Amino acid sequence: MNAEAQLAELTRGVVDLHVRSELLSRLEESQRTGRPLSIKAGFDPTRPDLHIGHTVLMRKMRQFQDLGHRVVFLIGDTTAMVGDPTGRNKLRPQLSREDVQAAAQTYVAQAYKVLDPSKTTVRYNSEWLDAMKLTDLVRLMAKSTVSRMLERKDFAKRFAEEQPIYQHEFLYPLMQGYDSVELENDVEVGGTDQLFNLMAGRDLMPQYGKRAQIVLTMPLLEGIDAKFENGVVVGTKMSKSADNYIGIDEPGDEQFRKVMLIDDQVIWRYFDLLSSKSVGEIAELRESVQSGKRHPKEAKKLFADELVTQYHSADAAASARKKWDAKFEADAVPEDIETFALPCEGAGLWLPKALALAGLVKSSSQGKQLVEQGGVEVDQQRVADPKHELATGRTYLVRVGSKNRRFARLSIGTGS
Repeated sequence: MNAEAQLAELTRGVVDLHVRSELLSRLEESQRTGRPLSIKAGFDPTRPDLHIGHTVLMRKMRQFQDLGHRVVFLIGDTTAMVGDPTGRNKLRPQLSREDVQAAAQTYVAQAYKVLDPSKTTVRYNSEWLDAMKLTDLVRLMAKSTVSRMLERKDFAKRFAEEQPIYQHEFLYPLMQGYDSVELENDVEVGGTDQLFNLMAGRDLMPQYGKRAQIVLTMPLLEGIDAKFENGVVVGTKMSKSADNYIGIDEPGDEQFRKVMLIDDQVIWRYFDLLSSKSVGEIAELRESVQSGKRHPKEAKKLFADELVTQYHSADAAASARKKWDAKFEADAVPEDIETFALPCEGAGLWLPKALALAGLVKSSSQGKQLVEQGGVEVDQQRVADPKHELATGRTYLVRVGSKNRRFARLSIGTGS
C-alpha cells in the first residue's frame, strides 16, 4: 500500500491531525528507507481494568501495525501518581506507587487482545522520569510558561473561578511531553481530551534536538448510558468511575448484556468507532434499520456478537446471545426453569392460587388481577379467564409478566 493509501486508512475517524502533510511525508520516508514509524500512546494505570473506550486508541494503533509500523504501549506509572488534570475542575486525587503498580500489572495482557504483540514495545515512563534530577526538572519547566498552561480550558476555568491550581498539576503535560522526547516517536495517538498534552510533546521535542512528533486524536467513546438528543450523542465518556463501561475482561454474557442496554441511536457511534465492518457495511446495516427491514435490537446484537467474539470467542458470543434471547426475547423460554410441586386435592387447581403457591405472585388476588390483565401464559398460550384451573396430574410451563418475566414449571397434585 502506497503512502497516500496508508494516509487515507490511518486518518479514518481521526478528529485532530497535526500535521497531515508531515504524516504523509513521514510515511513516504518510511517506504523509501524501510524504517517503520514509531507510534506512541500512553495509558495511566489509575484502575486495574481497561474498557472498550480505551480500545478506540488501540484500534488506531493496530491499524498502524497492520501497515507495518511499530507501537510503543507506554504505561504511565509515574505520571499516574501525579494525576492528569484533564477534564477536571478540581485537583485529581494522587495515587500511591502500590496502587499504580497493581493496576499496571493487568494492562499489557488486556492490550494484547487488540494489539499485535510482535509489533508492540511496552515501556514505563518511570524508566526516565524517576531518574530525573531536580536540575533536569527545572530545565523541563523552563521550556514552558504559565500563560501557556493557562490556555488549557480546565486550568483557565479554575483560575477564573478562583479555584486553586497546584503547581505539580502544571508538571503533568510537561512530563507526558518529555515521554515523547525520550522515546523519539514519530506519532502520538490520544483522545480528543488529550490534545493539549500531546501538543506539549510536539513543542518540547525540537527543544531537545528531536524531530517533532505528529499528533493524532481520536473521539472519546460515550458510556452505555448516553442518549441521542437533537441529532447528537449526549453523555459522559465511558469510564469505570461513572459505571457506564464495558470492560475488556468482563465475561461475554455481561458484555453482551451491556451492549443491549445502549440506546438504539447511540449504537451507531459504537459501530463507527469499534466495529471491524467497513464504512459501506455499516451504512447498509443502518439503512436496513431505518427502513424497517431490521429491528434496532438486531443491529445491537450484531455489534454484541462482534465484541464478545473479539475478546472471548465466537462460541462465547453464540452462548451469550442464546442466554440473552432466552431471558429477554418475548417468545424465548429459558433452559433453567425451576419446577414447583403443588398440592391439589380435587380435579384441578385455580390458576391464581397456583401462581401464589409457587411464589410467582404475592397472593391469589394479585394472581387473579394479573390473569385479567393478560399477563399470564400457560404452555405459551395467554390465559385471560380468572377462573382457569390447572388439571391435577399434569405439569405446566407458566410465565408471568412481560418486561420482568418469570418462568416456572408447575406440577399439579404432586405436592404434600
